[in-house]
Amino acid sequence: MAISADLLEILICPACRAKVELKADESGLRCVSCHRVYPVRDSIPVMLIDEAKIED
Repeated sequence: MAISADLLEILICPACRAKVELKADESGLRCVSCHRVYPVRDSIPVMLIDEAKIED
């Protein structure tokens, strides 16, 4: 089950408050500003700063 478009519209990065987008492989949500990637586990986004990894 994928993350719904309605949920993606309301989610923001907890670190910088910018919009997040679903990665192409659907493994995480990537912040458009600070480039943190929040994991998605069992179709549930884990929006914890400590769980995020920063990508280039």
